Amino acid sequence: MAFVLSLLMALVLVSYGPGGSLGCDLSQNHVLIGRKNLRLLGQMRRLSPRLCLQDRKDFAFPQEMVEGGQLQEAQAISVLHEMLQQSFNLFHTERSSAAWDTTLLEQLLTGLHQQLDDLDACLGQVMGEEDSALGRTGPTLAMKRYFQGIHVYLKEKGYSDCAWETVRVEIMRSLSSSASLQERLKMMYGDLSSP
Repeated sequence: MAFVLSLLMALVLVSYGPGGSLGCDLSQNHVLIGRKNLRLLGQMRRLSPRLCLQDRKDFAFPQEMVEGGQLQEAQAISVLHEMLQQSFNLFHTERSSAAWDTTLLEQLLTGLHQQLDDLDACLGQVMGEEDSALGRTGPTLAMKRYFQGIHVYLKEKGYSDCAWETVRVEIMRSLSSSASLQERLKMMYGDLSSP
């Protein structure tokens, strides 16, 4: 239970999205949606991870990029947006629908979509035309490659129940790991917790 609560808090930090001095106006429900999304990911567990030990894999989450201090404002927001977008894409497939409880899956997809809508406004405000290449290079590209590895893994494993369980746990970890990036933004640009 403590692990689930720590993951919930990490998603809350991710979900705070840029606001305040960054000029982003996130909806008041943004944080609550993030909490709910993480709770839904926890409820989607169908197998004990111990049953799937043979399917564990290091997906090489770009931790140093997410936790490192080299990201600029637009890059940081772009990475957070990419993480949510790729998570949405991953769970919005026909094969994903077959793996999970459809009610929980639909609720998760709705929540991720709402968070993406909030971040879309922020991303548009901080990224000018000259920054449009950020999505194709650097940290955002590393995030895309990370998720591509997850897609390849699922395909190689034949979209088995254990493969999906391994991926579900990995997505929870990646959202948790991105909390340090959000903390860095909070320190750089002030309190992001008030939309």
